[in-house]
Amino acid sequence: MSYTVPVTRTTLLWCATLITSVATVACESPKPQPADDPAAADQTTQQPAAPVITDAQIAHIVVTANSIDSSLAELAKTRAQSSSVKDFAQTMITDHGAVNRQAVQLAQRLKVTPESNEVSRQLQQAAEEARAGLESKSGAEFDRAYIQREVEYHQAVADALDNTLIPGAQNPELKALLESARPAFGAHLDRARRIQGTLEKS
Repeated sequence: MSYTVPVTRTTLLWCATLITSVATVACESPKPQPADDPAAADQTTQQPAAPVITDAQIAHIVVTANSIDSSLAELAKTRAQSSSVKDFAQTMITDHGAVNRQAVQLAQRLKVTPESNEVSRQLQQAAEEARAGLESKSGAEFDRAYIQREVEYHQAVADALDNTLIPGAQNPELKALLESARPAFGAHLDRARRIQGTLEKS
């Protein structure tokens, strides 16, 4: 099944932005420290990258990512043709909205203000481009493009949670929130893939 080039490129850009930008912001390679022992110096350069992403930045990335998907799901409810796609979109609104409410409440309780950062800004920019592409479609064409984007989106978010956001969270409550939200992203991904398979056969 083929899709128009502009939407596919934008969708892939969004996913690449999420994976690579989060990794870039989250990890900073430590600078080698002077050492009298060459072996010790060599060990220093081989140490794993140290996470430098802050909880405030993680909170903003989480809120941004959830808001993006909720917004596109609102669009899907008006443009989609398939009832399964519309039902999926409603689930995205419900589930991502719930995670955002929990994240905002936690931030308020901890007196942490979510901090805008390069990752969240790039995510928002790429999402606006994806939305522009989707707004030019309707019916079955919209269904296929939207669901493909959802498959790629949820895979990217799951990878970011596993590799950067959960390991990088310092506050135990924030880490627990991310860990509790992780299974939902996996379930959303599986469901989107099933719907995609059905749409490809129709």
